[in-house]
Amino acid sequence: MSKQQAYGHKGSHVLTQDTMQSNDDSEDPTAWLRETDIVSYDFPYTDGLIVDSFHEWYKGEASLPFTESWNWCVLNYEGKWMNHINQVNERWSSCWEEAAGLSLLSRKTNSSHMTENGTSLTFLTLPVYTRSKGDIFAFLGCAMSTEQYEKGGREIAEVLARHFRTCFYRRFEHIFVSDLADVHLNAEKESNRHSLLFQIVQRMHDNIDVDAVLIEVIESISAMYPGARLVLFISQDHRSAHPQVKPLPLRWESNDASARAFKDGKVAIQASNEDSKLIEIGLPLSGKQGVYGVFHMVMYKQSFLDVDLRFLSMVADTAGTAFENAKLYERSNQLIRELRMSNELTQRLNQSLRLSDIFQFAFEELLEMFEADYCCILHLNEEKGGLETVACNHHALMNEIIEIGQGLGGKVYASGESVILSDYMEHPETASRLMDATDSQSLIATPLSVGGEVRGAIMLSHREPHYFSYDNYRLLQAMAGHIGLAVGNARLHAEVRRLANRDSLTGLYARHYLDEEIGIRQGTDFCGSLIVVDIDQFKMVNDTYGHQKGDKILRQVSDIVKTSIRKGDIAARWGGEELALYLPQLGVHQTAIVAERIRLRVQGETEPHVTVSCGIAEWSWIDDRVSVESLFYRADMALYEAKNNGRNRIVIDRNMESRVENP
Repeated sequence: MSKQQAYGHKGSHVLTQDTMQSNDDSEDPTAWLRETDIVSYDFPYTDGLIVDSFHEWYKGEASLPFTESWNWCVLNYEGKWMNHINQVNERWSSCWEEAAGLSLLSRKTNSSHMTENGTSLTFLTLPVYTRSKGDIFAFLGCAMSTEQYEKGGREIAEVLARHFRTCFYRRFEHIFVSDLADVHLNAEKESNRHSLLFQIVQRMHDNIDVDAVLIEVIESISAMYPGARLVLFISQDHRSAHPQVKPLPLRWESNDASARAFKDGKVAIQASNEDSKLIEIGLPLSGKQGVYGVFHMVMYKQSFLDVDLRFLSMVADTAGTAFENAKLYERSNQLIRELRMSNELTQRLNQSLRLSDIFQFAFEELLEMFEADYCCILHLNEEKGGLETVACNHHALMNEIIEIGQGLGGKVYASGESVILSDYMEHPETASRLMDATDSQSLIATPLSVGGEVRGAIMLSHREPHYFSYDNYRLLQAMAGHIGLAVGNARLHAEVRRLANRDSLTGLYARHYLDEEIGIRQGTDFCGSLIVVDIDQFKMVNDTYGHQKGDKILRQVSDIVKTSIRKGDIAARWGGEELALYLPQLGVHQTAIVAERIRLRVQGETEPHVTVSCGIAEWSWIDDRVSVESLFYRADMALYEAKNNGRNRIVIDRNMESRVENP
């Protein structure tokens, strides 16, 4: 668990445009770190960090001779009492909380007085502000005698509060850098594991000898976990001279990990019977036809914490497939050519992370590998509610949507079972659009699984009956596994790209994506307009209804924006409560109509009701070169004018010939 997670901190840090510019100009490579900041959405998650910083600050600097009699406490961003150094009574904590409430309104240090046991006391609440926006994220509470207060105690307390802020950000920066390092290390570790897995897969499938496959997987697992004892129990029909390969026992204990793994075909884990400090792992060596054996690993429980069971399972599954393929190699020299082509398919699939490319590569390779007349790949399309034909050399079927459970492809997907059909004419009860449209008689089909979930189907057909052998049937199942892995990687890559370009709260594009798209469009289009939309008095909404309601309002406005623009327009979250819309090939007058539509809808459709102000700027090919930064600046200045002139209005950049405002 990262330190940010331990504190419950989201890590939504702010780097402003001015900050990024200053980083470019600065010679200090760490300057950017001192500009990182928390934002208001982080405040509910920073309690642990604030309390730890408070204790560090108090022990290090706050206990000065002059302040030894002072009592300190820390309050959260809402002015709620969180921690203290010396025990205080409820009257004191209530006094601090009441003063903090006043400080929230005034944004200044607040003081109150109380007499206790004949001593006049002064209570101070000192706001602690964020770096970038100056928002209050905590309060320091201080109790001192009124005499000390009148002799400069307030000024000293305010200086110490500023130092507390320094302690907080020093700890915050440490956590931020630690998390960055953890992300880098985890990414590197995951990359190494993917590389290692690919190398293992490649080496296994380069071998055509069963013993070579088994030795490879044993050595690979032993190299990854050198402290573990590893034995492979293999089915009785195979004998090996390798000391770590043994025949399956005729009888096993019912609770034995290896027995359960072999029976269920799943990873099994249990404490060792011989030593309580040891743990046993059973990894099935399984193929498409069944389980051929089981890897039995014994290691210390402490070492087990570093074991990646998913990675081990993938290695074992790959080993099972390789073993099965090697057995097939032994039966027919023809399979040597087929498996060589399967390796080429894997390599070609790894050349691209685009889903369309992977389907096209798989389609072309499968046609050649099996010498089939037709190949059809179906993939689940959730939006259209069926299986979409994403690759097929019978063009009439391309992009068709097949209902789940309908036809041979739909049944293969629904059942998750492979099919081999020798003579289609002998099975009139089985309907298939592919077979009917192409006059095919032979068929092999298999589900396309991605990450253990069936996501489609692969179908190969030929006009001749009894064309495909059982070896072809088995091989297609193996190929579907490689294709599914490539599809899974492509889907994961696409999802990562989508998340990187999207704002998680609103679902709009991120600002960096909008900047890039405007730059690209300026190289191809002749004009375009930018609208910057700001929710009026959004802080008051947050203060009145709470941040959750504020988030809801922000999502409502974002949804209105998304449904008020064209398909090719780009809507992004610019920052905080500000949104930005880029309308390619549209002038300011047409853009003002769009902005007015958004303004009216926001005013009438949000709950609670809010309004928006809009600033509009335009670029055109006849103008001098307009940078993206300049376009944003002009739109922002127009927005600033709209806000200053009463809000709930639209203002066009003064550089334009005309200006549109609400009546």
